[in-house]
Amino acid sequence: MEGKEEDVRLGANKYRERQPIGTAAQVQDKDYQEPPPAPLFEPSELSSWSFWRAGIAEFIATFLFLYVTVLTVMGVSKSPTKCGTVGIQGIAWAFGGMIFALVYCTAGISGGHINPAVTFGLFLARKLSLTRALYYMVMQCLGAICGAGVVRGFEGGTQYKLNGGGANTIAHGYTKGSGLGAEIVGTFVLVYTVFSATDAKRSARDSHVPILAPLPIGFAVFLVHLATIPITGTGINPARSLGAAIIYNKDHAWDDHWVFWVGPFIGAALAAFYHTVVIRAIPFKNK
Repeated sequence: MEGKEEDVRLGANKYRERQPIGTAAQVQDKDYQEPPPAPLFEPSELSSWSFWRAGIAEFIATFLFLYVTVLTVMGVSKSPTKCGTVGIQGIAWAFGGMIFALVYCTAGISGGHINPAVTFGLFLARKLSLTRALYYMVMQCLGAICGAGVVRGFEGGTQYKLNGGGANTIAHGYTKGSGLGAEIVGTFVLVYTVFSATDAKRSARDSHVPILAPLPIGFAVFLVHLATIPITGTGINPARSLGAAIIYNKDHAWDDHWVFWVGPFIGAALAAFYHTVVIRAIPFKNK
């Protein structure tokens, strides 16, 4: 018994100070390192290999993302019965699972954006420069086009077009306003999750809660797809929508295409504002 009591005493001494949670965390001393805001323009980035490598990582990640997800959508679309396929749930898992895997793989290289809306939101929050943001968006769109193009090559042009090419469109029975609203809210959920999962203050405040950032991000994508596939096919990623639309290239894929840019960018801007102005405004005592 004496040995056990000694173990308990040592354990209590080792972990006697627990990290405060909830409102108690709002008044603790600032014990985290806040990264400085990124400059609007950073010309020196252009001479750095890490800058170009990050863009290549975004290209490859978005390429793989479109390849797996659009191929999954095509498999469901061409089946005569949805019971014989993975269905909407499987499509949602494909999108969420790929984001989880790809963010995990590329977070240390480029930050794992894989989405112009995420890049835009982080730019508004001064997490990266305009130079890097534009470069990422271009590489993401190119990767998406290539990924959808490979799917078309596998499926064949006729079969690809008959099954919709995985392009985002507003479903019958829904208005453009409904589609725009679904894209705004869906992207808000995603970008807000990105901010929360990567927040330095949260990591310091809730260090007793282990979290793997790609997991909640991927799960957010999964849940948003479950909710909005019946409305818009779920864009929340302008590169994904653009890549599929360009390769599919049918009029109805372009009719409402603006929704899949305007909606995600508004949702990302709202998430950036909410996180930086509202959430980050919680007072902390400076040392």
